Amino acid sequence: MKALRFNAGRLSVEEIPVPKTDSESLVRVTTSGICNTDLEIIRGYAGFNGTIGHEFVGVVEESEDRSDLIGKRVVGEINAGCEECVPCQNGDPRHCPRRTVLGIVGRDGAHAEFLTLPSRNLLEVPANVSDDEAVFAEPLAAAYGITEQVDVLTETRIAVIGDGKLGLLSAMSLAGLSDNVTLIGRHRNKLSIAEAAGVEGVLADQASKSGRRFDVVVEASGSESGFQSAVEIVKPRGKIVLKSTFHGTPSWPASRIVVDEITVVGSRCGRFGPALELLGQKEIEVKRLISEEFPLSRGVEAVENASKTGVLKVLLKMG
Repeated sequence: MKALRFNAGRLSVEEIPVPKTDSESLVRVTTSGICNTDLEIIRGYAGFNGTIGHEFVGVVEESEDRSDLIGKRVVGEINAGCEECVPCQNGDPRHCPRRTVLGIVGRDGAHAEFLTLPSRNLLEVPANVSDDEAVFAEPLAAAYGITEQVDVLTETRIAVIGDGKLGLLSAMSLAGLSDNVTLIGRHRNKLSIAEAAGVEGVLADQASKSGRRFDVVVEASGSESGFQSAVEIVKPRGKIVLKSTFHGTPSWPASRIVVDEITVVGSRCGRFGPALELLGQKEIEVKRLISEEFPLSRGVEAVENASKTGVLKVLLKMG
């Protein structure tokens, strides 16, 4: 099978064996999405070598323990736990100390014609959700996962910094809970996507001048300047949620955090169930976030395009 692989600092499309199922389900990937984490891996984040990619939709070809899934369209939770530690026993392998993570830690990923995952990680895609929508299940789950870390009420004043894919999905998903969501970014055309979903769009150079203070600020730009902006616009005793993973060591104003008693929390992966519900209910128009699509054979070119300024989601088609 073909797979987009990163090894020894080089990205290439290679022919490799179809993975063995053993105790896991074999999924024929139909569509995968290139994520900023993929780009960070290529820059050195996580020290990963192998098949990259963790956003996918596909069809189950083989499954020893879930024959009912064979032939079904599925997406998959990306963290595969040991099933023995306390987090796994509590049904949440996202913080299993021995977990593997699809295309990120110890497990080949989704930019390939086939992948394997434990059947417990797979969720069937609703019939009214297309492949191009279902491939957003992982990033949408990550965006909506903010609600696991902070309480969001109708009146909660929320600012999301960063108008890339993650920022847009965060703002649009939170807008279903709060009537006061603002997206801060540098691209008017991207802000307009969020505005169509009832989010207020504000250009970054105007945000700090407004004097507004927010209950919750979500940093989704992946930049150190984004964190600085978050500190400037969050209210005393407010919360800053860090969503982005980026390669580097940031500096930040510790005294300001202490003096204003600001809570800073990280937010990584979310649950796929709520994301699939949002997609099935057509609550979020994710197709507007698709910039381009490429066949897997042009995977290197696709990654190069995904890294260009202004590009949103780039998809790989396996057919």
